[in-house]
Amino acid sequence: MRRLGPLVLEPDPVPPPARVLGVSLFAIAGALLVAGGVFAAYGADPLVAYGVIVRGTFAGLREASEVVRRTIPLLLCGVGLALAFRAQFWNIGAEGQLLAGAVGATAVALFVPIPGPWVLVAMFAAGFAAGALWGLLPALLRLRLSVNEVLTTLMMNYIALYGVAWLIHGPWKGATQFGFAYTDAFPEAARLPLLAGTRVHWPTLAVGLVLAAALAFLLARTRLGFEVRVLGQNPTAGRYAGIDPARTLLAVVLLSAGAAGLAGVGEVAGVHHKLLDPGQVSLGYGYAAIVVAWLARGSPLAAVLTATLLGAIFTSGDVLKVALQMPFRVTDVFNGLILFFLIGSERLLAVRIRWAPAATAAVPAEPGVPGTPETGGGS
Repeated sequence: MRRLGPLVLEPDPVPPPARVLGVSLFAIAGALLVAGGVFAAYGADPLVAYGVIVRGTFAGLREASEVVRRTIPLLLCGVGLALAFRAQFWNIGAEGQLLAGAVGATAVALFVPIPGPWVLVAMFAAGFAAGALWGLLPALLRLRLSVNEVLTTLMMNYIALYGVAWLIHGPWKGATQFGFAYTDAFPEAARLPLLAGTRVHWPTLAVGLVLAAALAFLLARTRLGFEVRVLGQNPTAGRYAGIDPARTLLAVVLLSAGAAGLAGVGEVAGVHHKLLDPGQVSLGYGYAAIVVAWLARGSPLAAVLTATLLGAIFTSGDVLKVALQMPFRVTDVFNGLILFFLIGSERLLAVRIRWAPAATAAVPAEPGVPGTPETGGGS
């Protein structure tokens, strides 16, 4: 316990939800305030810029549907990362796992003869498996050789990026390709249906919402979820309780990386209908999903809300690019500032601040008053 004038700072290992929400909103507000300085540096009035963002992002059905479309990959990657972070596996590789899922789905769409609607089921299965396998190597390196997963998952992103580039320029190069590299277009059966009048591929959205609910149930009501929560809070106690950390961690990583792989399926089957440059398949969704999971504080259901927030930020990048002539990558500034302020505000969650003025010095009582000690030395 520390005292700062009339305030007392006490350790609080389990902060109440109200404080978590308040601190998170405070951090986001600070990030938006600093982002206003970025707008001013580009010569735009920050208030005008934010007004343009709000109108261009939520003005009508078309604009709102774009928020939903950008939310889908953020949701799938984010719920997976939320699960991994609960187990203290710091998966920074959702970007590469998303690309691996896109490759798996493309392989099925172009090279595996599967009849009718079953091709979409097979594409989702292949995307999940490819993403899960892409996350398996960092998990094994941590378990067997104690290699830091932050480094290995991050490096796997670049391997996936250059692997996709090699495929679309080499063995999977499209027969009618010109200009930018891409594969042949997917057949009609391998394309996800869209909500009428939008570009929202609703099957992937449904998968993301179901997955968020399923992982929330897993954490709260299943033995695996109990093991994840125990290992995330106290690995030593988990071992004494008989929990196998290797088995639990592998299950978490496969689910987390597989969820990111599903996001890759949605992007190639629902948006592009081909595999193309990795910078077009993913606009940095895997990295932004770290912010989604961090804001959600490890809750898969909360990730639905935080993914929508980040989806709006990604959509605002298009608005800024068109309306204010700013680069689209200003969204990376948004995401980086939010993550920076969130991490910086963590200390506010670890302590409880209580108003407790120091007690005033005792005033000597007058002699002879009943019930009070005499100040004199008489008998």
